[in-house]
Formats: sequence, C-alpha cells, structure tokens
Amino acid sequence: MILEDKLDALPNQPGVYLMKDRAGRIIYVGKAVNLRNRVRSYFNRGSSDSRAFVQLLDRVLGDLETVVVRTEKEALLLENELIKKHRPRFNVQLRDDKQYLCLRLDTSHQYPRLETVRRTRRDGARYFGPYSSASSIRETLRVVNRFFQLRTCTDHVLETRKRPCLLHQIGRCAAPCVYPIAPETYRANVDAVILFLEGRSGPLLEQLRARMKDAAKKLEFEEAARLRDQVIALERSLERQTVATTDTIDQDVFGLYREADRICIYILFVRGGRITGGRALHSTSDFPDDELITSLVNQYYADDNFVPKEVLLPAISGELEVFSELLSEQKGEKVRVMVPQRGDKVELLSLASRNAERAFSERTRTAEEIAQVLERLKDRLHLSKLPHRIECFDISHSQGTSIVASQVASLDTEPDTANYRRYKLKTVTQNDDFASMHEILTRRFRRGLEEGDLPDLIVIDGGKGQLAAAYAAMRDLKVEGVDLVALAKSRDLDVPLPDEQVRRSPERVFLVDRKDPIVLPQTSPELFALTRLRDEAHRFAITFQRKVSRRRGLQSQLDAVPGVGENRRKALLTHFGSLKRIKEASVEEISRVESIGPSVAERIHAFLHQPLKAEIDEDDPDDEVRAASLEDAEA
Repeated sequence: MILEDKLDALPNQPGVYLMKDRAGRIIYVGKAVNLRNRVRSYFNRGSSDSRAFVQLLDRVLGDLETVVVRTEKEALLLENELIKKHRPRFNVQLRDDKQYLCLRLDTSHQYPRLETVRRTRRDGARYFGPYSSASSIRETLRVVNRFFQLRTCTDHVLETRKRPCLLHQIGRCAAPCVYPIAPETYRANVDAVILFLEGRSGPLLEQLRARMKDAAKKLEFEEAARLRDQVIALERSLERQTVATTDTIDQDVFGLYREADRICIYILFVRGGRITGGRALHSTSDFPDDELITSLVNQYYADDNFVPKEVLLPAISGELEVFSELLSEQKGEKVRVMVPQRGDKVELLSLASRNAERAFSERTRTAEEIAQVLERLKDRLHLSKLPHRIECFDISHSQGTSIVASQVASLDTEPDTANYRRYKLKTVTQNDDFASMHEILTRRFRRGLEEGDLPDLIVIDGGKGQLAAAYAAMRDLKVEGVDLVALAKSRDLDVPLPDEQVRRSPERVFLVDRKDPIVLPQTSPELFALTRLRDEAHRFAITFQRKVSRRRGLQSQLDAVPGVGENRRKALLTHFGSLKRIKEASVEEISRVESIGPSVAERIHAFLHQPLKAEIDEDDPDDEVRAASLEDAEA
C-alpha cells in the first residue's frame, strides 16, 4: 500500500529513481525526463519491457525513492554518480579488459615532459590517447624523443642534476636540467609535439619547414639539416597511419556487438582524421541497444576519459542535445554527438562494430556463466536434465526437389562440429516437411540406440507439426531420456503502411505436452543458444541442398546431350573442371577430350549453346524437368 501511494505521488519532473529490495539494498538506478510516466510504466500490465528484472519487480521490490532535479542533463550526471556509488545489481556496469595508457603533457611547466599515465585527471594538463598497447605508446615516445627532444627526467631530477645524461649525448634531449635552454625554443618543440600527438600532420610539417628555412637564412646549417631530417622522418611516420576521414577533428566512434545479454562496446579513437587505436568495454545486460549505449557512454565519459570534438553513436535513448551539452561542459568547448545515417561516418561506425565483434569473440563465457545458462534453459523449458549436449535438425529443399536435412550440435552452448551430419532423404520424394522430419529423426534415433550415443536435448526447426512428427519417431523407437522441443521463427504480424514499422512475433518454443508455446525473453542467453543453433542448422542444410541441386542440374544437362553417356560426362568434367568452362570451350577444344571426336564435340557445343526456350516442349514432362535443371545450373 505504501508503494502504491508513492506511485500516485510521483512528480511530473525530471529526476532519478532508486529501486530497493525488501532488505533495503538499491537494486536499480534510472533517470527520467518525467518521473511519474517512467516509473509507472514498469507496473503497466501491457508493458513491452522484456528486461528480466522488470518481470521480477513484484517479488523483489520493497521500496522506491526519487530525487527531483532541474534538467535531463542533471539527471544524467546524478544517475551516473549513484550507479558508481551503489553499483546496483540490475544496472549496466562497464568492465574493461585492461587499463589503457595515456600520455600526459603538463603545458604549465616551463620545461614540460611527456609521461605515461593510466588515469586522466582534470588538472589542466594535456592528455593524449588512450593507446591500445604498450608497444604503440613506446613507438610514439621513441618518435617524440628522437625528433622533438623533450626531457624525460622527473621534476626532482631536473632541479638537482649537475651533468647531462646519456640521452643528451646521443641527441635525444636538449638537457634543460644543465644548459640554459631558452623557454621559447623549448616551447616550439612542445607545440610541435602537441600537433604530432593530435595527428595534425599538415600544420606540423609546415611549422618544421618554416623553422628549417629560418635556420638556413641565419646560416645555422647544422640546425637546418637536423630539421630537414626530422621532416623527412616524420613524413614517413605519418604515412603509416591509417586515414579514417577527411575531417581533421578528434572523434570517438562507438561500435556495439551483442549476443543475448553479453555486450561488447568498442571505442575507435580517431585523432585528426587518423585512427590511432581503440578500446573494448564489456558488460552484461538485457537492456535494449539504445538504452545500453546511453548508459555506457555516460559512464565512460564520467570517468574523466578524454572528450573529443565529435562522438559517433550507433543509437541513443533520449535527446542528443542533452549529451552534447553535457560533454561540451566537461570539455570546455562545443562537442557534437551524432547518430550518423550516411557517408564516411557510417563507415566508421561499421568499422567500430566489426572491432566490437572481434573483441567479443576473444572473450569467452566462463564455466559458471555456461552453467547458469543451462540451468535457466532447463527450468524455463521444463527439461528433465541439464542440456549439455544439444542437437538441432532442419529440412531444406528446392521447390520440392533435392530434399536434404542437417544435424548440428553444441556442447555446453559451443558448436560441436564433430557431430554435424548431412542427410539425403530416402523414403520421401516430394515436399513434405513432416514426413521428412519423421524419416530423419527415425534414422538418428536408430543409430543413437545402436551406438549408445544420444543428446540431452533435440531442437526441431519448425512448429507443432514438425514437433509432432519428431515425437512420433521417438515414440516408435521407444527412445527415453531425451528432451524434445521445436523452435518457431519470428514472423511479420501484419503488413505496415508506408512509414510504419513492421511488427514481428517473438521466437516461440513448443513443447510436446503443452498447447501454448513458451516465449523466452528475446535478449536472454538461453534463447540465443537455441536460435544460434537453429540458424546454424539452417545454414548447414541450405549449403548442402544447393550443392546437391547444382550437382543434379549439371548431371542432367550433360546427360541430355545426344551421344554423351556417363564415361564421356566424367571425361568432360575431368578435363574442363566445370560446366561453365565446357560452355566456353570451342568445338576444337572439346574434340581434344579423350573418347570425344569432332562430330560428338559439335553436338555438345550446339546443345549447350541453343536457346533455353527452344528446349521446352509443353507436352513432354521430361523436357520441363530438364529446363528447370538448366535454370538451376545457370543460377
């Protein structure tokens, strides 16, 4: 009753809400432009919110607290502070693979030095990076030390050193610790380092060439020669950098890849129009993509990470202007936040997404996570045991012909390719998915019983009909100890009007003893494990079916040539390698094949080059089959 009163009293203002469990622990923190509308939406029966914790609120929610703020920007800031402070159970949390290195340059010092740090701070210094590896930052420091001669010693050594170090002797440091280096001369090198680290090659090279010409005019030929060598070396170094865009501004490009509840965000760093590195961040959540991006980007920049001039996002929940205003305030100058739709920026997003997928593939599930997925799969589908080993079956055909089936397997949610199988139908000659499924499962169960090799769970690609056929095969052979389900694909629910979005049904799981299907959360890892296996079975079946169709089309076309039997067909294929090359060959080239003379070669050439329509005789059904085979072979 107290909770209902709080819901009724919620204000129509922006703010942050904190959900607590019955023990008083904060389990979720969220922001809202309108607290009343947002919080009450969690308790609407018709809500489309499929996140797992929303379904648990009736059982775990004990109290609700709200904090009203003035603007959505303040709500973003407060939400992030509360998430970092309380680390709520159901909020998205960033997990980084490693701490990334940055370069720090304190320009307020009379003789600044470039140092390596792992955290950026708001201390007035310039930060560059982050760099994705220690080797890349070492290479950068090597170039800076060689060509710009900034000091590398600490402030304490700078003040106490009496003799120049080895770096000065090999020409890598100007030794301001010992020699009276003019601050303006040293500052010129500092400015050049900033241009180099920002990737602004044009202004940097122009500046160095101007200094070279000025030194030559003053007859300082050694200095002019040093600057000349520096320009040449830097041009070579800058040529190796990847040009990402014609814009010469700093950008962070966010790519997203997810499999069910596991997420990888990859941030591609573009500095001065050149890609300088990237950073992978991992999290686990069943939030929609736009809410994920909003929350994770907010957390990332709130940790005092470098803010570029432009941020590119694949999606966002809320107003872009709010994020832009927030980051502009943090950087101290205008920052653009965009969700690009076309051009070079979309290509950058695609590149970031590919990197996110690569980083995701390198991070495998732990044994504990796999056990949790299998346990949830067992509970939600009412299975008799944990489905460590799963097999999935699919039927494929081409317009009712070339009917084949596939069997793919997984072991603890990972592909088990050693147990992939392909089947040609033996008793079914026409398009009948139910009869085809019955035959394939009968053969699989019979072999499994003979060899004592049956999976824990069998998944059928299809609906109730395919499931019934598979269950009949199981019942006929008295198979026990194997669970059986069918997975029906998502489908369009209606035909939309222009500018309307197509509504689709969820993926549904059918059980043998239940009338209605089970709808698993659409971003859950257990549904992903099933759909990935189903899609792999479909791919495996389609690949085999196309191979069979091509082979049959090829054979039927050559067999139809007058005077060409099995031996001559094999000789032709062995000599040319493919039907396409036979068609491209001349009569003389065909006649060179063993057992094929000039007259047979002319018949083959004429037959393969006659118009397709001339071969069809409506009164001859064999010709119709042959024409269809020709069309398949051409495709």
